[in-house]
Amino acid sequence: MVLVAKDIVEKDFLSLPKTTNALEAAREMKAKSHGYVIIASMGGSPEGIVTEWDYLAKIVAERKDPEKIHLAEIMSRDLVSVDANDGIDQVAQVMAQKGIRRVLVIKDSKVLGVITAKTMLSRLKEYVDRVSSQIARLQSPMF
Repeated sequence: MVLVAKDIVEKDFLSLPKTTNALEAAREMKAKSHGYVIIASMGGSPEGIVTEWDYLAKIVAERKDPEKIHLAEIMSRDLVSVDANDGIDQVAQVMAQKGIRRVLVIKDSKVLGVITAKTMLSRLKEYVDRVSSQIARLQSPMF
């Protein structure tokens, strides 16, 4: 049994327009317990992502007022995505190679959700445990 991206994707993600100010977005991120927000275009396609690191580096460290900063000013535009049917080994490899903690999962040219490093680690552990128990059952002598 191979796990694929669509099996572990988090479908409950926060998406806001790029005109949202950083303070309002931070409040929504806090309410949903998310460390990121996906920036959606008017048509709904993803344009960028703002993470907690963007807040630290681009607002707090530069002593900017979050009420006066729009998400468009601090978002990262180079989104990394995987196909919904990519195996989790491929997803993990992409995340490791790119040095990212979040990856978008795309199905039929639409964002299905997000896979985070936290989700990846917990699901990989479950997967390894399940495969290990299957191997142990197959290797045990049948009397």
